[in-house]
Amino acid sequence: CFHASPELLGRRRDDESFGLKAPKKQKRVKRENRTQPPVEAPYIPPKPKKSAKSLPDKTIDIFEGMTIVELAKRTGIGISTLQDILVNVGEKVESEFDPISIDIAELVAMEVGVNVRRLHSNEGAVLHPRPAVVTVMGHVDHGKTSLLDALRQTSVADKEAGGITQHLGAFVVKMPSGASITFLDTPGHAAFSAMRARGAAVTDIVVLVVAADDGVMPQTLEAMSHAKRADVPIVVAINKCDKPAADPERVRVQLGSEGLMLEEMGGDIQVVEVSAMSKTGLDKLEECLLLQAEMMDLKARVDGTAQAYVVEARLDRGRGPLATAIVKAGTLVCGQHVVVGAEWGRIRAIRDMSGMMAEIAGPAMPIEIEGLRGLPMAGDDIVVVDSEERARMLSAGRKKKLEKDRLTKIDERRIETSETSEEMPERVEMPIIVKADVQGTVQAVTDALKSLNSPQVFVNIVHVGVGPLSQSDVDLAQACEAYIVGFNIRNPPSSVTMAANRANIKICLHRVIYHLLEDMGNLIVDKAPGTFETQVAGEAQVLNIFELKGRSKSKGEDVKIAGCRVTDGRFTKSSMLRLVRSGEVVFEGSCASLKQEKQDVEAVGKGNECGLVIEDCDDFRVGDIIQCLEQVNKKPKFVSSESGAVRIEC
Repeated sequence: CFHASPELLGRRRDDESFGLKAPKKQKRVKRENRTQPPVEAPYIPPKPKKSAKSLPDKTIDIFEGMTIVELAKRTGIGISTLQDILVNVGEKVESEFDPISIDIAELVAMEVGVNVRRLHSNEGAVLHPRPAVVTVMGHVDHGKTSLLDALRQTSVADKEAGGITQHLGAFVVKMPSGASITFLDTPGHAAFSAMRARGAAVTDIVVLVVAADDGVMPQTLEAMSHAKRADVPIVVAINKCDKPAADPERVRVQLGSEGLMLEEMGGDIQVVEVSAMSKTGLDKLEECLLLQAEMMDLKARVDGTAQAYVVEARLDRGRGPLATAIVKAGTLVCGQHVVVGAEWGRIRAIRDMSGMMAEIAGPAMPIEIEGLRGLPMAGDDIVVVDSEERARMLSAGRKKKLEKDRLTKIDERRIETSETSEEMPERVEMPIIVKADVQGTVQAVTDALKSLNSPQVFVNIVHVGVGPLSQSDVDLAQACEAYIVGFNIRNPPSSVTMAANRANIKICLHRVIYHLLEDMGNLIVDKAPGTFETQVAGEAQVLNIFELKGRSKSKGEDVKIAGCRVTDGRFTKSSMLRLVRSGEVVFEGSCASLKQEKQDVEAVGKGNECGLVIEDCDDFRVGDIIQCLEQVNKKPKFVSSESGAVRIEC
């Protein structure tokens, strides 16, 4: 510093005042001389972090006429970014405070990777009374369809395969009092849980059917939980009261213990005793339903665009994709452009559930619409849009979002599989192609087959579809060595069957869910590699010990022979032997020799005497127990409960 010029000193003082300090002189540390080479640690790749943008968990509410500012607050994205997206979709917005349509708001939200929930307001609309939508739920074979047959004077239950309902049906029943009620009939089998959930989501009242001779069962409890989750009132119908073993009071006690506050116990849940076969108590059930609907004061707007909900979808050979839906509000008009889930189309025809053509459909009316370009999923909402261009744009955006979410789930599953692959043993993959008659049963069969996954066999659903089997299904099955499962579909053409036989592809066609799950469960058990376990195949007690001495070098050293009597099972020469003394294992080894009456034998049965030599073992004592061990391949078991739930036990 003493030899520095005044200018340099001034510049150094200015640098220190602005926080630019000169580096301090550090003390030098002498390094140790390492004679050993550095240890090479194994490389451990870092776990990939899940980005926040790839998580499709965030859901926002959108409505007609919301501004860009409101959309930016809900999505957490900047206004300028949303304006750029609006320009890309062809929407001109001059200010961030200008209202945008609900369709455009959904497109923008999907573009930034956010799920949406549409909110519809009835402000300023005239509300009119509408019929009640009633869903009939309960355990399998408790008489749900028979009760509906008694109400509408039909015989649908007699025509069903296996005597059980396997589809979700919608009907309008004209009651004796003149009022109309829309009924939804749900399946009771354990595999159709998603159908019951859809029925509870769209309904106003749930009729819980319980058999008087059977009581509360697993699917009864599940139906109660669906109704509570949907926050809809319950009316209990105790069916089969005409049977000798009927005990309605026991059913009441069971329902009360499960948390249902019945009227007899001071609650508000009505209970009706009915019989579908003798048609008794139906007038009381009608009275309860109409009273409950009157208390709820059910109303809906008739004017304006319609809101509808798809309860089932199927593929017709002549008419193409068909969607069974229930209109929630508004009026659905033939010729309108609609977006159903990720599919779009122009309504070509509207039919009621009796097959009659209709031009319009009002609230609480079950209908079947045709004219869609693709098959929607059961549970999708029907959105009416202004033009074909808007319908195409919204459908493309939803498909893009669905594909993005699907790839994200695959990546997450791959990460979880890589983390647990070291702990879990290797599993045999069983690829399956599922074809069914309607979209709802496709989902039910797929979920039921996935429940048959086990630590030994991985059920991989490679493709699902609605409609009959085709040559493309056989080609796909041949490419991935898959089984083909068909449910409630007609027999494939002879050309398809011959192609499957040539490629050694197994096709399983069934009309009843019980038989399908039992057949596939047995196939999974046969395909499972099993686990090898050591079991005791026989036991013998040492009665005497013989010793061979003075043998030549060519014959080997002295040998001790155990004279035994087989007390249980059988002994084989190729098995491993275990020497047990006072309950403790002394030695294990292979059988070097097994003789009976000086003759070499391969096996000795129970009650016979023999002489045996254990290799490298000469520590025999009279009274020892010798066990014959064998490796047994233990296969998993297919287990089916009374409620229809299935699983594979390993």
